[in-house]
Amino acid sequence: MRIGFDNDKYISLQAERIRERINQFGGKLYLEFGGKLFDDYHASRVLPGFEPDTKIRMLQSMVDDVEIIIAINANDIEKSKVRGDLGITYDEDVLRLMDIFRGMGFLVGAVVITHYAAQPGADAFRKRLSGMGIKSCLHYPIAGYPYDIEHIVSDEGFGKNEFVETERPLVVVTAPGPGSGKMATCLSQLYHENKRGVKAGYAKYETFPVWNLPLNHPVNIAYEAATVDLDDMNTIDPFHLEAYGKTTVNYNRDVDIFPVLKATMDRILGECPYKSPTDMGVNMAGLGIVDDDACCEAARLEIVRRYFQTAVEVKRTGVGEDQVEKLELLMNKAEVTPAVMRARSAALLKEETTGHPAGAMVLPDGTVVTGKTSSLLGAASSLLMNALKGVSGVDDAVDVISDSVITPICHLKTDHLQSKNPRLHSDETLMALAVSSQNDEVAARLIDHVEDLRGCDAFFSVIISSQDETLYRTLGINVCCEPKYEQHRYYHK
Repeated sequence: MRIGFDNDKYISLQAERIRERINQFGGKLYLEFGGKLFDDYHASRVLPGFEPDTKIRMLQSMVDDVEIIIAINANDIEKSKVRGDLGITYDEDVLRLMDIFRGMGFLVGAVVITHYAAQPGADAFRKRLSGMGIKSCLHYPIAGYPYDIEHIVSDEGFGKNEFVETERPLVVVTAPGPGSGKMATCLSQLYHENKRGVKAGYAKYETFPVWNLPLNHPVNIAYEAATVDLDDMNTIDPFHLEAYGKTTVNYNRDVDIFPVLKATMDRILGECPYKSPTDMGVNMAGLGIVDDDACCEAARLEIVRRYFQTAVEVKRTGVGEDQVEKLELLMNKAEVTPAVMRARSAALLKEETTGHPAGAMVLPDGTVVTGKTSSLLGAASSLLMNALKGVSGVDDAVDVISDSVITPICHLKTDHLQSKNPRLHSDETLMALAVSSQNDEVAARLIDHVEDLRGCDAFFSVIISSQDETLYRTLGINVCCEPKYEQHRYYHK
């Protein structure tokens, strides 16, 4: 994929912009961090050259000035809400995030449990945090939030919330997912800081939509595609247009809440320093784009990926048809069709010519390899092997894993593990390849090139198993499927 984004330039500009905002408020800034601090694979797909850990690396460049607060909604704890991308609950993700932040040298000030109303799950989690020596604070539901400004900005509103004592000039407020109360946490802290005579400000860091790209730029449309389940919608910032006569892009939730946020900051600070939602942001991603055509191409491909991923989810769950329809509209807006996915065309052709479920992958050099279901390997396993041969320069006809290695595994699955499918999944195939690599130089060569598949696009003519999908995503492969099952039955594992 062509590089379209200058990662180093972005890190430098972004850090400089945040420092400017800290100074604007007299030396202390609460920064609401939207989206993912690391593992931002969406950004890396639509802005080729953007590294998944770019934002956390940017913060590392000013690590001695950074303190992190993690917010989590007590209702999400009570409902055991799960992160769809990781398959773990929000409370477990808080612990995961703390380990990662501390491992990277960041100071984690506290965990704020928002919307607390004596939920048993929240109490148990707080006790668990205490047992680990982790400080936690409680923020309560506020009657009339967010519209009753007089009550909110009072001792009965923000004043009831427990205050997090912080010591660094930049306080990053992040969370396991949306709806965690990050903005309210920032504003509550501002209220308490102001009561203590400490000057502090608030800003927001959202990578998307990119404010200085056109409304219908493919990168911004790809953001709508990525958040189709949240009903986010890009829009022109009317407040910025009125204040400055300049057209910028924001999204509906920030535009809708801005008058309330401005009134709240007026009450806390005496005067809100911002005239628009765009003013609140510190995002410099648009200035990191060095090849707009490359980013447009990558974003259009991402929109189609989101379409197929959502269509598969609808097939699995039976809900979300409206999301598929919206994605079809977004594809039309971006002037893109499924034909842009070369891997899909190859996979469907392979299935048509062989009569078996098939997959295809576009390798880093642009060549396309395919794989089909066989008696010993599933389509995902077959494709993985052929892709590894392709990137390592091994002839496709070479049998790298002998039947003598595969067959015992197949027997183990059917004779002892009660599996009706003897074929190897992709993770089992990779393990078999690893075992073979001990005595086979070719197998070892393939193992050495596993990392080369990161960022490649794969497509399957049928919905693959969750086991195969997980392995592909672990390898960093962008995987999509045709929204149909291999077999007509009611239960699909």
